[in-house]
Amino acid sequence: MGKILAIDYGEKRIGLAVTDDMKMIAFGLTTVATSEIFEYLSDYIPKEKVEIIVVGLPKQMDNSASESEVLIAPFLVKLAEKFPTIPIKRHDERFTSKMAFQTMIDSGLKKKQRKNKALIDEISATIILQDFLKTL
Repeated sequence: MGKILAIDYGEKRIGLAVTDDMKMIAFGLTTVATSEIFEYLSDYIPKEKVEIIVVGLPKQMDNSASESEVLIAPFLVKLAEKFPTIPIKRHDERFTSKMAFQTMIDSGLKKKQRKNKALIDEISATIILQDFLKTL
């Protein structure tokens, strides 16, 4: 059995989350600089037997595409080229950053720790993945 990998794409950083082999639980994996993501994924995906990649789909409140979708489109093309045998799914990521920040507050992180944008990206990817798992 393989895993599902979730990606919260950003211009500077990409948050990553992954499931267990049974595809039941989502775990925060790491945050990678956007410029280094394909090097990281080329190493990680074969080792961990990733079966599906879920990429966050940013939308406006009216369900239209977010401005950041323009930045994600070329990334998706390259991702499909690099990993042609792995299905790439999109999943709504509205409010994940706000939910991630609230999760940090609820878990008792101090104000200084909550300013860690890399951690917010990783938690956002985990939320995207948890929500995606509900659709399976």
